[in-house]
Amino acid sequence: MTIKFNRTEAFKEAKSVLAKTMVEGASAEEQEKAFDNYLNVLKDEVVSAAVVKAQADMMDRSILQNRGQNVLTSEETAFFQNAIDKKGFDEESILPETTQVRVFEDLTSEHPLLTAIGLQDLGPLTRIITSDPEGAAVWGKLFGDIKGQVGASFSEETITQLKLTAFAVVPNDMFDLGPEWIERYVRTIIVEVISVGLEKAFVIGTGKDEPIGLIKDLDAAVTGGVYQDKASAGTLTFEPGRKTILELKNVVKKLSTDAKGKARKVAGKIVMVVNPFDSFDIQASATVQNSNGVYVTNLPFNPQIVESEFVPEGKIIFFIQGQYLAVIAGGYKLKKFDQTLAMEDATLYTIKQFANGKARDNNATAVYNLNIADLEPAGA
Repeated sequence: MTIKFNRTEAFKEAKSVLAKTMVEGASAEEQEKAFDNYLNVLKDEVVSAAVVKAQADMMDRSILQNRGQNVLTSEETAFFQNAIDKKGFDEESILPETTQVRVFEDLTSEHPLLTAIGLQDLGPLTRIITSDPEGAAVWGKLFGDIKGQVGASFSEETITQLKLTAFAVVPNDMFDLGPEWIERYVRTIIVEVISVGLEKAFVIGTGKDEPIGLIKDLDAAVTGGVYQDKASAGTLTFEPGRKTILELKNVVKKLSTDAKGKARKVAGKIVMVVNPFDSFDIQASATVQNSNGVYVTNLPFNPQIVESEFVPEGKIIFFIQGQYLAVIAGGYKLKKFDQTLAMEDATLYTIKQFANGKARDNNATAVYNLNIADLEPAGA
């Protein structure tokens, strides 16, 4: 597992400010300042947690392993011990394959949107074969001719890998804690920083040198490689009672037909992505007090609610699980970064990863406006 650091208000604020500058198209200087601040806060949080935990874990290695603590393979130990001996990583070094696997596991287990969207690790692959089974069962006489047929239409999806460059700040003091802790620190930083880049691209990516986000219209005109945002499919109020049922019924029906007009099953597969600020309003509208005096929150048709700072406030995005192709591939290559973003007593590295994403068809996602009023409870 990665380092469980305290996501303090300072960290949440730094991440929120960074997301806001990206969504609102702030100047390059403002984005760099926000990113610099985010990296510094993230570094301080993780280092603090790592030092405290390392000091408390001066115990027998076998006991630590039995308790699920971080134990490295011989290849991982050699790689990170080499970094400790040299007080830094070799230029263009690539993380051990087992570490890469753990990074992917952490990405999908600790970040709800990446889990819901079905992030895949293709390794060196660049193509995916998909199939759409079609068939017909036809009645006939017991000893008559075999009638009907079962077939499948196959299609090949070529994945054009786009480069995602993230930054990792490695404080020089971390190299004094041993291979296990430098590996865990690097993995934690990679997971947090890359998750921000992936989430932003999968939600609002323009399609120009980056994935095509959930919010984009695949059928609209593309200008300079940039896809347009989808027009709103309507307005949702989440007003308690029958109105919310009808609103979400229309959402489900809209997603239940693909771009070719063919019906598809979506029960249990609908994900609702909202801005954290709007999430409170939706939850409040969907919360009632049952006969036992307990407050319960639920919505018709049981959509999975996922928060993302990259969803514009006042908007809500729905998508069908399995109908957005989100992939990463290749190794994590580290390179020392000696430009701007200067850090005190630390070294900054760029980490390159290949990734891409787009909806399988334009009807796999839908965008709605939010208009939630503050409703007074009955009898107030």
